[in-house]
Formats: sequence, structure tokens, C-alpha cells
Amino acid sequence: MKKNIVLILLLMSLCVTGIVGLQLFWNYQNYQNTVKAFDHDINEALIKALDKERDQRQEQIVKRFKGWLADTSLITITANRNNRDSATVFYIQDTHPKFKGDKNRKTQFGLADFKEKLDHITPKAKAKLIEHFGERILKPDLKEGTVYYYTQMLGDSLEKVFSSSTTNPDRIALLFRQQLEAKNIYADFVLNPVRNDNLYLTRPVNTSFRKPYKKEFVDAGFEHQNRYFFKEIKWVIITSLLLIVITIGCFAYTVKTLLSQHKLAELKDAFINNMTHELNTPIASIKITAEALQAFKYSPDKQHEYLSIIAHQADKLSELTNQILTTEQVMNNVLVNKERVGVNELISKAIDDLRVQIEYRESCVDYIPATTAAYLNGDPDSLGKAIVNLLDNALKYSLGRPAVAIAVSTSLDHVDINISDHGIGIPQEYNRSIFEQFFRVPQGNLHDVKGFGLGLSYVKEVIEQHNGKIFVSKNYPTGSRFTIKLPLY
Repeated sequence: MKKNIVLILLLMSLCVTGIVGLQLFWNYQNYQNTVKAFDHDINEALIKALDKERDQRQEQIVKRFKGWLADTSLITITANRNNRDSATVFYIQDTHPKFKGDKNRKTQFGLADFKEKLDHITPKAKAKLIEHFGERILKPDLKEGTVYYYTQMLGDSLEKVFSSSTTNPDRIALLFRQQLEAKNIYADFVLNPVRNDNLYLTRPVNTSFRKPYKKEFVDAGFEHQNRYFFKEIKWVIITSLLLIVITIGCFAYTVKTLLSQHKLAELKDAFINNMTHELNTPIASIKITAEALQAFKYSPDKQHEYLSIIAHQADKLSELTNQILTTEQVMNNVLVNKERVGVNELISKAIDDLRVQIEYRESCVDYIPATTAAYLNGDPDSLGKAIVNLLDNALKYSLGRPAVAIAVSTSLDHVDINISDHGIGIPQEYNRSIFEQFFRVPQGNLHDVKGFGLGLSYVKEVIEQHNGKIFVSKNYPTGSRFTIKLPLY
């Protein structure tokens, strides 16, 4: 059986180790994936935010450029179809050229989707040209980061606006926040932060219009990814750790149960062997005496003597069975006849019940009753048997002439009963085990103390069923001290 338990414990240990290992590995993988996703998402969100902010600035430039084209005081737009294909051709030039040589300088355009043939410009055609110029020509140029001088005035104005256009931090922060929230990221950030180890930085992105000749980098700093990770999946981690704790707890409880069952089985085996020995002695005496009465004819006096032996051994059997049945009754939480019980009277009766044994061993019992009357609400029979058990143990486990001290003291709501002896004592490592069923302290060379290992477990059950507590400690220089605390009536 021991080998089976070791095998079971080994397999359970491997199983628990596997579960814990898988949980830790899964959390580590989750951490790695979260960090990678976080890094990817914040960089992508920053790029998109900067692209949108750049697009907004470019839209503003295109809008201003369209305004310049529409302003006749700045730009003159004409149209004719004096060409080989007779298609409408548009011309733009500065209304007031900056240089005299530019007076007749024009830039001409043809619109592939404009099919109307015009000899002069019309408002509709002008509007179409302006829209085409801004959306189809200027906007792609701006995205490429270049400025063309279609006229001197347009080129100078566009160059000035183009060069002075810079990023708007507030607008970038707003757009970046929107992009992050779209990815379910709600972490705080700082744009262009001072470098330090506590921040997790994005890759810098160039926001300048003019590329690659000018560099205006923007980056963002977040709280360190480890803190962000733990904030984001703290419940997953807590749940995982809780699962690990529950698994280890179940494993520990199972191990404890297995070991307890194994220990209980050993104790029960010892109890059965001990009980068999205890029962065999009176049974053997009864059998031998009965056979002698059957085989021989004795005088009436001899027969009476043998019959007395049989009755005495039968009483011993009855006492043993009653002890087991009484213990079982208490273990099943069955107490009868609860009533008002006097503590001093209870102990005095227990001493009287053991009077024969006390006098036979020439024992010294020093009893100090409570100075004031103390009463309990309980079953006098079970409480009396509990006290008798403790006194009986104090007498049995004493070498030579036993000496037992009993002291009763009261407080506001409790009574303390102390029973001390100067016997062989109880090793400290067994202080808890002695109250377990079937447990008996190893006695070394002392083999003549009879018992089933039920007495102290019975005492503990009785005391606890009366809402009390029992403790054991060393009684210096030798022996044991049992202290019972019970609530007063």
C-alpha cells in the first residue's frame, strides 16, 4: 500500500507540475504577444495620426492655393482652343508679375475630361480648373514634398506657406488618442518626451513636408510595457494564479488526505490488534474456566470461585464494549441529559469512581476545588467520564507511586480545570496527535499499559461538544498537564 501511495503522489506531483508549468508558459507567451501587439499598435497609431495631421495641413494649403487661383487680383486665368486639335487649353499667369520679363509668361493646362470647346474662360470652366489644379496637381506634389513654381507669385506664396507649416502637438495628441482608442489602447502617453528608462518609446516619425531635405521627428513615450501589460491583463494573471493556487491547494489537501488515510489505516490496524489482544484475554479465561467446570466435578466452593472468575471476565468484556460504544456515541455528537452540573461535585465524583485504583496504587491525589461555586450546562455522565479518563491516564502512566494534582479556578465566564501528574510525560511532537482516534504514544520499554487509543479523543470530543477547549503541556520537572476550559452556566 505504501508503494501505491508513493506512486500516486509521484503521478499527482507530475500532473500538478505540468499544470503549473503550462499556466506559467501560457502567461509568458501571452505577455510576449501582448508586448509585440502593443509595440505594433502604438507605432501604427502614431503613423496614422501623423498622416491625418499632415493631410489636414495639406488640405489647408490646397484650400489657400485654390483661393489664390480664384482671386483675379492675383492670378489671371484664360482659355482658348487655338491649337491643332481645337481642344480647350487653359492658361494661368500672375496678374501683376514680379519681374517685367514675366509679363507674357503663362502656364498652360489641358484637362483630359473637359470636352467643352471654349474661346474664353467661363466661371464653370474656371471652377473646374481650380478644383482640378488643387486636387489632381498640387495635392500629389505636396505629398511628394515638392513645390513647383507654376507662376512666380504662386511659387513664392506656396513656398512660404509650405516652409512655415509645422506640426500641431495638440492636434497630433487628439488624433493619436483616437487611433489608440480604436485599437482599445487607453494608456497615457507623452509626445516627444525626455528619454528615460521608465518610458516605452515609439519609433520616431518624420512629419516634415519637405522630404528628404528636412527632418522634424515626432515620437511618443508610454509607461513601461510591463506595467501596461499587467494593468491590461491583471484579471487574467490573477485568475491564472488563483487556478495555480487552487490546484496546489487541492494537491496539498489530497496528499494530506492520503497520508491521513494511510495513518488512520495503520492506527486502525493497531487498534484491531490491540482490541483483539484485550478481548482474547477475558475470552480465553472464560473458555478455560468453563471447560474446567465441564471436565471436572468440583466442590460448590470451587465452582463458585470459577463462576466468579467467569463473571469478572464477562464484566471486563462488557466494560470494553461499553467504552467503544460510548466513544462512538460521543463521536456522533449524541449527548443526553444536559443539565446544570457543579464542577466541584463533578470532579469529586470522578475521584470517588477511581477510589479503588487510587488506594491500590497508594496514589496521592491533591484536589483544590474552586473557591466559589461553578456550574456548567452539560451532560454529567459524559463530562464525568472525560474527567475519569484524564485521571485514569495520570495514574496509569506514572511509575512507582502516582502523584496527581487537580486545581479548579474560575473567571468571569469560564472555568479552568488543571490535571497534572509527575508521570512519564508526553513528548512535545505528540501534543496534537494524542487527541486523534486510535493514536497511542510510543512507550519504549513500557508495555503493560492497556488501552485502545480512544480515551483522549473521547475527552476532546466531549469538551468541544460543551463549547470548551483542552490543552496539554509539560509539567515540570516531569509529567504532563491537561488544561480544560469550559464556559460557565
